[in-house]
Amino acid sequence: MSNLVNYSTSEGVATIELCNPPANAYSYQMFREMDDAILQARFDDDVHVIVLQGAGEKFFCAGADISMLDGVTPKFKYNFCLHANETLLRLEHTSKLVIAAIGGHCVGGGLEVALAADLRVAKAGAGKIGLPEVKLGVLPGTGGTQRLTRLIGKSKAIEMMIESAMLSVEEAAAIGLINKVFAPEDFQAQVRAYARSFCPPGKASKAVGLIKRAVQSGDDLSLESGLALERELQQQLFQSDDAKEGIGAFVGKREAVFTGR
Repeated sequence: MSNLVNYSTSEGVATIELCNPPANAYSYQMFREMDDAILQARFDDDVHVIVLQGAGEKFFCAGADISMLDGVTPKFKYNFCLHANETLLRLEHTSKLVIAAIGGHCVGGGLEVALAADLRVAKAGAGKIGLPEVKLGVLPGTGGTQRLTRLIGKSKAIEMMIESAMLSVEEAAAIGLINKVFAPEDFQAQVRAYARSFCPPGKASKAVGLIKRAVQSGDDLSLESGLALERELQQQLFQSDDAKEGIGAFVGKREAVFTGR
């Protein structure tokens, strides 16, 4: 990895950190490195949860590097958006819980990146959250119009985007855009503790990952097809070591010790 994306693992948690100060704005190269990091976490059996964060305390991410986009062809811009879409879909399709840890401003494409996570946690008073692309005469083109709508509903999503609304962390939490708000003190430590709470031995991370997959993949299916997907994933879990441990622990009236297998 270059210094545009820092990747590390500890205690079952992989951290993917966007690192392009001062605003962690992303480029094609950053997305290529993010893509590599996502795949590295996906294939690592010792990784159970992925945390996505921005370097420093001022920005999670301010979105695309506008100066880069100003000097490239329309064809490059199209392929840039396509690759960004593919990268964030890969993040969504990875059967491991993804938590976006928002410790600073999260705007434009930065919010679009965070929207591809399963959960978003933020530091109280961290900064502004929004999709202001209409001010540039464009729309949120890295999944914002689609993911925000699915998260908070059509009318609210349209209002937020066409008004270029900049929400506080607390306002974003009130509409369901942020799942949890942590105190500013020891924010990173709180994020790590939260992420580790979904890891073995205390949690059956394989079940967590397949719950995510059932929701993400089943969201656009008919109910009947979604139920079929759910049955297949449940069957995988019935055959897992964790299900045997969980059921055995329940029957034996003891605490389960999971392995994520």
